[in-house]
Amino acid sequence: MKTLQAIFKLIRCRQWIKNTFVLLPIFFGGSLLDTNDIISGIIAFFAFSFAASSIYCLNDIVDLEADRRHPVKCHRPIASGDVSKSIAYVLMVALFLLSMATAWFSPCNKWQVAGVILFYWLLNIAYCVELKKHAIIDVCIVAFGFILRLLAGGLAAEIVLSNWIVLMTFLLTLFLSFAKRRDDVVRMEITGEAPRKNTIRYNLTFINQAITITGTAALVCYIMYTVSPEVINQFHTPYLYLTSIYVLVGLLRYIQLAVVDNKSGDPTKVILHDRFIQLIVLAWGVSFLILIYF
Repeated sequence: MKTLQAIFKLIRCRQWIKNTFVLLPIFFGGSLLDTNDIISGIIAFFAFSFAASSIYCLNDIVDLEADRRHPVKCHRPIASGDVSKSIAYVLMVALFLLSMATAWFSPCNKWQVAGVILFYWLLNIAYCVELKKHAIIDVCIVAFGFILRLLAGGLAAEIVLSNWIVLMTFLLTLFLSFAKRRDDVVRMEITGEAPRKNTIRYNLTFINQAITITGTAALVCYIMYTVSPEVINQFHTPYLYLTSIYVLVGLLRYIQLAVVDNKSGDPTKVILHDRFIQLIVLAWGVSFLILIYF
């Protein structure tokens, strides 16, 4: 039982919340009431989630020694000894094969969906082995992974993605990635030891400015999306721009958690535990749904 629990911890099912980005094309495309699109999106979601869990296994194998020295990550299954490296490798391969098999059930564009996920998997292998050692490149790779999630969801449901949504997604996830790196920089300044090799290429001044720039640019992209003529014509409402208020407040709250409270180490944990952000996301979602579906 303990080994099974450790395996579930290793594949990080809680992190699957990130893969809801696969469903965003359906949401922004106004297809939430289309059963076929929903089924296609769910299949793509699980296919991407299995691939992401496969990468988590490799990441923890590669980071084994660094995790053992980390005050929090030392409790990860491989670092703590609850799961062996050999089992982790088997899980990695099995989850990838399960991902490809799941993608094959996609009703539309199965080859393209599987191809996007395969590219994501290979890119993240390169990230785990080498690319994450390089500052700026590391956060860009993470953010690009979310663009691939959007692309997979759009292909699965045959929905054309808005350029503004693609840009906003990249900038928003880049914002979250910089905020996460800020937690590493704070820990480095306190302990004198860099949690990652590339942390020494960051400092609080740079990180704070990067957070400000990417957060602002993401907000501008969202506003441009809501006021673009094609979106107004698609949803037959000129009032989507009002939802920008929620986006602004949500970004400010996250910056407060990162800069004031130093709680930006895990975006998933922040979203799952911060009631203020949850209320903002709920209010945004409900407002958006009312404007485009009613």
